[in-house]
Amino acid sequence: MNFANLSPGDAIFLDANVIVYDFGPDPIFGPPSKALLKRIETGDLNCFISSPIFNDIAHRLMTLEACQTLGWRFAGIGQRLRRHPDEIKKLAKSRQALDEIIRLGIQVVPVNAHHVLLAGDLGRLHGLLSGDSLIVAVMQSHGLTRLASNDADFDRVPGISRYAPV
Repeated sequence: MNFANLSPGDAIFLDANVIVYDFGPDPIFGPPSKALLKRIETGDLNCFISSPIFNDIAHRLMTLEACQTLGWRFAGIGQRLRRHPDEIKKLAKSRQALDEIIRLGIQVVPVNAHHVLLAGDLGRLHGLLSGDSLIVAVMQSHGLTRLASNDADFDRVPGISRYAPV
């Protein structure tokens, strides 16, 4: 299924890659991601992310902006930014994007110790990395079954319907 298969009023959890594709912009996944975010903005869809996903988005957008603005390669970008803190001070688009996420009406839900413990169990059960299993744990605790993500690893989780950009 893809983003276009989501019905008005659906509640979805959003993976970080959707925002990153729009911000990039990714030539293939960017347009459908932008269209999904527009549906969220208009209230057609109810959208949730967790606080760790919000932070992951912040980090990924900062590194992407650094590559675009400074002309640096993506490989090793974190280390390069650590060595050049004055360059970090020049990055503004990624921070503005975080405000935009909130303005769109995306709800940021907190994560607690219970979620992390459950994620450990879910990761082992479904063969997921810790970040992905935390998404599943948070979704389960909020009764969410729809996930907007380009990550096919989630297809191994029964009860989760994943919607991809294309």
